[in-house]
Amino acid sequence: MRGYNMINDINVKFAALDDLYSWMKFIRLVSWNFPGLETEELLMDYQETVIKNINRNSAICAKNRGKVVGVLLFSVKRSMLCCMAVHPNYRRNGIATKMIDLMLAQLPNNCDIVVMTFREGDEKGIAPRALYKKVGFTEDEFCYDFGYPQQKFILHRK
Repeated sequence: MRGYNMINDINVKFAALDDLYSWMKFIRLVSWNFPGLETEELLMDYQETVIKNINRNSAICAKNRGKVVGVLLFSVKRSMLCCMAVHPNYRRNGIATKMIDLMLAQLPNNCDIVVMTFREGDEKGIAPRALYKKVGFTEDEFCYDFGYPQQKFILHRK
């Protein structure tokens, strides 16, 4: 599927409860790449978080022919991009950028946006770090999330 721009075939929108099954099926495919989603119990906790975010209009999904191929959760209260993933077969087609753009449209223009990602040198962080830098995030402090070394990135919008 790589090699051509399929963004026109992708519908990026706020998620609905009808998307939950496909969302969770997708997240199980990529959960190995997310600290905190290693067990079925943690995945069930994550599902509850997704439901809360759907009800708050802070869950975005990208769909192709009814199948979720990208997800993004964000917090308006904390001005934070909390979780984002794109299916491996759909990466490098602008889907993540389109989901970020929809998120940013929901947040005040005068607030900084935070995201936690992998540290430099972590193979899992190569693509997300490049994406966040491309859309204007800058590196900030080191931290840990679920016991995993992370780095905060900030998008200054003031």
